[in-house]
Amino acid sequence: MKFIHTSDWHIGRQFHNVSLLEDQRHVLNQLIEHIEREAVDAVVIAGDIYDRSVPPAAAVELLDDVLNKICAELGVPVLLIPGNHDSAERLRFASRQLRQAGLHIIGELSQINQPVKIRGASIEVCFYGIPYNDPELVRNHFGVNVSTHDEAHRYLVEQIISAKPDESPSILISHCFIDGWDESDSERPLSIGGADRINYEAFTAFDYVALGHLHSPQHKGESHIRYSGSILKYSFSEQKQRKGITLVEMAANGMKSATHLPLHPLRDMRILEGELNTLLEQGKTDPHNDDYLLVRLTDKHALLDPMGKLRQVYPNVLHIEKPGMLDMSDQAINRDKLKRGELEMFRDFFEQVHGQALLPEQDEAIKEIISQIQKLEGELA
Repeated sequence: MKFIHTSDWHIGRQFHNVSLLEDQRHVLNQLIEHIEREAVDAVVIAGDIYDRSVPPAAAVELLDDVLNKICAELGVPVLLIPGNHDSAERLRFASRQLRQAGLHIIGELSQINQPVKIRGASIEVCFYGIPYNDPELVRNHFGVNVSTHDEAHRYLVEQIISAKPDESPSILISHCFIDGWDESDSERPLSIGGADRINYEAFTAFDYVALGHLHSPQHKGESHIRYSGSILKYSFSEQKQRKGITLVEMAANGMKSATHLPLHPLRDMRILEGELNTLLEQGKTDPHNDDYLLVRLTDKHALLDPMGKLRQVYPNVLHIEKPGMLDMSDQAINRDKLKRGELEMFRDFFEQVHGQALLPEQDEAIKEIISQIQKLEGELA
């Protein structure tokens, strides 16, 4: 049997105050195309369906459209768990009724040892889900003494292993942070001080483990324990990640293959670095000038309205950094150097505003003004 493993949709997310809903709809349509093309038997979503616990109405509408297309129109069952960004209580609303339509929302700890059985062409597979939880929740629900995410997760996995049958391949769905695996800037920490990390070795008893939370598609240690990664880049630290979904094929004796299927964004997320004038010229012929950009300007002189100028050729510049302006000696700066620095900055400013350099008499006047200001500051100090 075949199924698609995906996670971290973060529907409704805003990045630098820009809504990504259109971008999310674009890649989720590609997900639906993959489902049709590959004729899969199920779709697994390993948490963080929404970006926040109370999503905007447009985000709810998009999720409703996607799930209706998959479950109702294509007839493919969907299994999902809440992540740390989701509200489990809201996400699992009407879950018992929706199960009859092929949407299986595993949102309660009391459900973890109750498998969802999906039959493929030749085998039946048992899917188990662990909704995102923290040690306090597990401690209160089961009355056990656990203090870390690893202890809580190991306890939950043990409950599933003790109940699962041996004759059918078993899949575990979990939203968690495996220790030592690649992270990025867009993942919200689950706790402070590293207590959110868990060890992957607890998962080895399953035939495939569909993980969510980390946004980079990856596997380490065991090839059947995998993060599918997020469907889009959600921070500039992810600019080199290959986003997509994972197509998993199961045999009676376990995982047969796991294949990365790419998702192509409506707008990529990139970092550009260089001097302002160079980037302005580059933007005139850049075929992907509508990408979301972080721009690092290497100019060492003052710049007038660099954001406005850049957005004339790169309309989706979201953030500017100016490391060139910070490239200063850490030695003490004497007053003569300070005078020259202020004068040079004003010269640059004047030239950018008026398109020409200061006249000699203007230059002398500015020198005199700077000198008077510094003398007055010295008297007041």
